[in-house]
Amino acid sequence: MTSACTVCRLHAESTFRIEGMDCHEEVVALERRFRNLPGLEDFAADVMGQRLHVKYDAARLTTSAIADAVGGLGMRAWLEHEEPIGIDRRPERLRQSLVWASGAAIAAGLALEWTGGPPSIARVLFVAAVAAGAPITAWRALHAVRSRALDINVLMLAAATGAALLGQWAEAAAVVFLFGVAHTLETRTLERARLAIGALLDLTPAEALVRGAGGDRRVGIDQVAIGDLIVVRPGEKVPLDGRVVAGSSSVNQAPITGESMPVDKAAGDEVFAGTVNGHGALDVEVTRRRRDTTLARIIHLVERAQAQRAPAQALVERFARVYTPAMLALALAVALAPPLVAGAAWPTWIYRALVLLVISCPCALVISTPVSIVAALAGAARKGVLIKGGVYLERTGEVRCVAFDKTGTLTRGTPELVDIVPLDGAAPEAIVAMAAAIETRSTHPIARAILKHASAASIPPARGERVTSFGGLGAEGLVDGAPVLLGNHRLFEERKLCSPRVHDALDRIGARGLTPVLVARDGVTLGVIAVADRARASGRDAIDLLRRQGVEAIVMLTGDNARAAKTIADELGVDEVRAELLPQDKQAVVQELRGRFGAVAMVGDGVNDAPALATADVGIAMGVAGSDAALETADIALMADELLKLPYAFRLSRKTVRNIKANLTISLVMKAAFVAAAIMGVATLWMAVLADTGASVVVIANALRLIRAD
Repeated sequence: MTSACTVCRLHAESTFRIEGMDCHEEVVALERRFRNLPGLEDFAADVMGQRLHVKYDAARLTTSAIADAVGGLGMRAWLEHEEPIGIDRRPERLRQSLVWASGAAIAAGLALEWTGGPPSIARVLFVAAVAAGAPITAWRALHAVRSRALDINVLMLAAATGAALLGQWAEAAAVVFLFGVAHTLETRTLERARLAIGALLDLTPAEALVRGAGGDRRVGIDQVAIGDLIVVRPGEKVPLDGRVVAGSSSVNQAPITGESMPVDKAAGDEVFAGTVNGHGALDVEVTRRRRDTTLARIIHLVERAQAQRAPAQALVERFARVYTPAMLALALAVALAPPLVAGAAWPTWIYRALVLLVISCPCALVISTPVSIVAALAGAARKGVLIKGGVYLERTGEVRCVAFDKTGTLTRGTPELVDIVPLDGAAPEAIVAMAAAIETRSTHPIARAILKHASAASIPPARGERVTSFGGLGAEGLVDGAPVLLGNHRLFEERKLCSPRVHDALDRIGARGLTPVLVARDGVTLGVIAVADRARASGRDAIDLLRRQGVEAIVMLTGDNARAAKTIADELGVDEVRAELLPQDKQAVVQELRGRFGAVAMVGDGVNDAPALATADVGIAMGVAGSDAALETADIALMADELLKLPYAFRLSRKTVRNIKANLTISLVMKAAFVAAAIMGVATLWMAVLADTGASVVVIANALRLIRAD
């Protein structure tokens, strides 16, 4: 990274797409190149995404100057929002032709040697092989040297040159040819990783069928405006987020939420871009432009998450900064020490030093972590689990305690009004009417239950005015000019509205595992509404799976009364219950749990539980498809309202950590083995080339398995 300037006249930020940035060595070269650019504040390179985010002083530095600086290193850059530069495939085809020409010359030379042909002709063929394959490496090495960087191309060129000077023309030719083949193989494998990740982005159709006064017509989705009516025919993908105004169908929302079963949609329901319509046609009113759809926000967040460095990645990069100079010093010592100290043969030890230089490139080591992280993030997004970055992916595997909000998380979130207990002769219908008047504008699940019951019983709600909500407690307002209070036991105790008769009613309701909602008018408690919310059918399975993933404690945090909470907790097998909590109380409990267990995850709805979600080591929001606030605030967002996605996230975290460790082990063991082999004189240059690039291919292929991990 470059250091930020202290004075910036015109601060600007731009994101570039970079063609040819495939390894950490190119990032190091960029750092050196950018160090002398006036006006550059900071930059962050994403090798996997081939992106470069630059902060700069626009009064002193232009985007074209930044692109030229990148071009000076043999790569190409263009602003991400612009049309990509047309890719000329001729240089690539020429490079491939030269590599295979080099291989053909080597094969002919070896055939002459094995059949006893003239050595001079075999040598000419080996020289031709070097001449065909070396220009590609030499061109890249020249750019690296100009930026004062020592990358793999410089090392390979030095190895081939050294072998030629030692008279090992066959060895020099093998190095050049195998490096060209290995580089092509590594680039294609990395490109496969990018294509697998990019498949997440290719989910929406390019056109929409818009219904207008002149009939239906197909237009590009960028030309569709908010409020336009689009027609989604059976089997078609939904092009934009919208609200169904006519028709009914089942929609496969798996691309967005990861839900295994299609969801029925009818008038008034939301549909998301990228989902697949089922058997019926739908008329949809567009509610978001293309850049603002749920899918677009997911793509943006996944790309942003890919660019973030996980702790393991940062550690490896710090190690690589020490590792590379140390290997160079060791290679120099191998070349000089034995001949100078023991009188050993110079050609032998110079050759061994060259082998050591080839194997010293840390590319496989550095890429081993980010490729695993990015593959896991993309795989999770495909299954409807949006993880904001590698840091949260790693941290989830360390969680030993999971705290759940109750309503809408461990329960279905659709409570029903099951009983009304009138006091002081009040009519049940009047109690419901007053409660409905206060809850008319509320979106809380209990409010919806009261309003649903009032509608089903044909009880017209009274007129509510000046309604004030108390988070986690209740609400109050004027109903037909009289003050009405609606809320839980805690609120009524604070207002001193409880009596023995109220407590007796609460005891009876609590004994049945129901949630009480008290209603008072003019300072007199008129009755209690009993509401029941059922536990999710998958709740116990999800909790059991979490325990198998190493979670030691499951805790329920709720604003509900203790008896109702304990009924749900016993049904699901929850270890500990904290009831009658306000939002700030939940936050305090999460802090306490962190002191007892270490890393804690909090699972809630992403809005009401925001303080607790922010306090937890990992905040997880459920069922947030279409919710802007929840998508932005949670560390992990479960797009579908499915609890079983939670143990999947924990499994993926642990698999990713194991994958990273395996990749690091593969890289380090192969490096260590070839360092020892090089010093002992067992390894050859061509073996070192295969080992270096082969390690990169192996770790990339191993990481790609995470995309389809269950």
